[in-house]
Amino acid sequence: MPRAGTLPTVLTGVFITILDFFIVNVAIPTTQRDLHATTTTVEWIVAGYGLAYGSGLVLGGRLGDIFGRRRLFVVGMALFTLASIACGLAPDGATLVVARIVQGAAAALLAPQVLAILRTTYSGQAQVRAINLYALTMGLAAVFGQLVGGLLIQADLFGLGWRACFLINVPIGVAALALSGRVIPESRLATATRLDLGGTALVTLALVATLLPLIEGRAQGWPLWTWLSFAVAALLFLAYGRRRHESPLIDLTLFRDRAFTAGLLTQLAFTMGMAAYFLIFALYAQEGRGLDALQAGLVFTPIGAGYLSASLLAPRLTARFGHQVIAFGGLTRALGLAVLLVTVAMNVPLGWQIPALVVDGFGMGLALAPIMGTVLAKVAPHHAGAAAGVLTTTQQVGSAIGVGLVGIVFYGSLAGGVSHAFEHGLVYLIAVTLAIAGLVQMLPRAAKA
Repeated sequence: MPRAGTLPTVLTGVFITILDFFIVNVAIPTTQRDLHATTTTVEWIVAGYGLAYGSGLVLGGRLGDIFGRRRLFVVGMALFTLASIACGLAPDGATLVVARIVQGAAAALLAPQVLAILRTTYSGQAQVRAINLYALTMGLAAVFGQLVGGLLIQADLFGLGWRACFLINVPIGVAALALSGRVIPESRLATATRLDLGGTALVTLALVATLLPLIEGRAQGWPLWTWLSFAVAALLFLAYGRRRHESPLIDLTLFRDRAFTAGLLTQLAFTMGMAAYFLIFALYAQEGRGLDALQAGLVFTPIGAGYLSASLLAPRLTARFGHQVIAFGGLTRALGLAVLLVTVAMNVPLGWQIPALVVDGFGMGLALAPIMGTVLAKVAPHHAGAAAGVLTTTQQVGSAIGVGLVGIVFYGSLAGGVSHAFEHGLVYLIAVTLAIAGLVQMLPRAAKA
């Protein structure tokens, strides 16, 4: 049974893992100067975390099913905290890259346990509320990640500079670890089982082969190795699908549930638009409008305000209108992006763009929690960890695909200026966001988020 501190303690897991995805962006320039890091090293400070995180999520979820979700939460949080210390104290670029890879692997152990614990600990309306707060936490960590980073660098606490962006995780992690044993109930598979090592190897390698070219391909001009990597990934996934095991890493019968599969596709489309948007909007604010890191972070505040207000409304709207709230969220977000596109084309002052940013954030908030609730609604408790791993992996793959695609559009249009490139990127984002409203119609009528 959940206790008073269960929810806030568990949600620290999603907060710090998402925050570290975005907070590092504003720290890169000063990190590169301080460590005299090469461009390749800087790329891997970002990519190493994303690759280890995305490729390990399915395994992390399954380990929680077998060995206990609270236990894996504690192990992941402890390892993430230690890796954050290593990042914050790194004497050179190579050490920082290794620490970031370890940090990403720890996040892969930690993140799936959050959704799995929520799915197995809460039920009914309490579960709906918990998943809505999960989505709220995830969105706010993503929206305000760059603002938090900008504030930390500007404040230069104890002369730490960019290192504070990593060390901020330490007090959060220590507090979560101190509470975990007392407030998080343990749950696992009811019957003993063993890990599918062969399947684990196939799926992990397939995810690496998928994510690596998505993360690195655009910057390198999509060389031959990226396409070969995609082909290898397809073969590895196919090989996994043909295997049989008494306790598979991913039980493929999960995908027979229409709500689960359609919900994953909707989640994929959502994340393809979210991470890509944060990337090009930050570039537009800093390079197109000449803002510094802190000012650019503050520009994200209207998005966060819209997201927060919609997240608070989403449970009541979903209870009344079902999964069509997701479609309405997608349409609302597309409207906000379309208005933003017009204001960018007209080159109006940034203040005039605030209403469009609020509407955009409102659409995000309406869509995210109901999508996750739909995906997990009918998942049996003994599949909770594996399903959470698949869902969080879908989020990471969607983010990587979205960043890769918007990078092609944005950088391919950069000759006309940053604002011109941002306009082209917004057209892509509007199309992806409208796809959400269409994908939602694949959900069974009875499905409720």
